[in-house]
Amino acid sequence: MNLIYDFDLDTPDELLEILARNLHQRRLEKGLSRDALSKLSGVPTPTIAKFEQKHTISLAAFVSMAKALGYSKDIKELLSRPLYNTMEELETINRNKNRKRVRNEMDQ
Repeated sequence: MNLIYDFDLDTPDELLEILARNLHQRRLEKGLSRDALSKLSGVPTPTIAKFEQKHTISLAAFVSMAKALGYSKDIKELLSRPLYNTMEELETINRNKNRKRVRNEMDQ
């Protein structure tokens, strides 16, 4: 029996709240109003407000705002390296490095 311990206790909602808070802080640090960020990113002002207040947004809109604030490199690096918890998981990652897609029951 393989036991994998996951000490990451953040919920998806908590992670969205952190992203919204961070984006809000970066916007304020640059002295940008929501309207100014809207003009730079192409994301409507009400969408920016909704994200900062209710933490709901499309990935495309989030990426557009992050890019407008100068975080393109950080977005590109997200999920760019494999993470593993066991040597068995690392071996699986190395075996599958060049795979193009995963087969599932719908492919069969």
